[in-house]
Amino acid sequence: MTISIHSSFLPHTDHEAAIGFYRDILGFEIRNDVGYNGLHWLTVGPADQPDTSIVLYPPTADPGVTETEQAMIAEMMAKGTFARLLLAATDLAATFDSIVAAGGEIVQEPADQPYGVRDCAVRDPFGNLIRIQQSS
Repeated sequence: MTISIHSSFLPHTDHEAAIGFYRDILGFEIRNDVGYNGLHWLTVGPADQPDTSIVLYPPTADPGVTETEQAMIAEMMAKGTFARLLLAATDLAATFDSIVAAGGEIVQEPADQPYGVRDCAVRDPFGNLIRIQQSS
């Protein structure tokens, strides 16, 4: 049996800002862009990894989420505590410099971590924490 990661989901609240960050700052390709009732689902991913995607979804689209839960999700997104993603780059320094040059929000510059990796941290426009570690 083989199991692989196909998609992971991150919330977003602004379609254009999502494209601006994931395509224009991180360099991911847009794989799917679906609009429905004024909401957008955007699928992105690295061009050289066609079988692995991130689906950016509107957190208010789930009919099972109550208004109270929607408010809590919005609050957690604003604080950066709702969702996170870990990426890896073959050249962390160059990746970090590219994100800085493109105006990305920096949380932490590249640093050696006590758990054995060198990484940095940024936030997307919706508060999602994205850590990028040096790959070997």
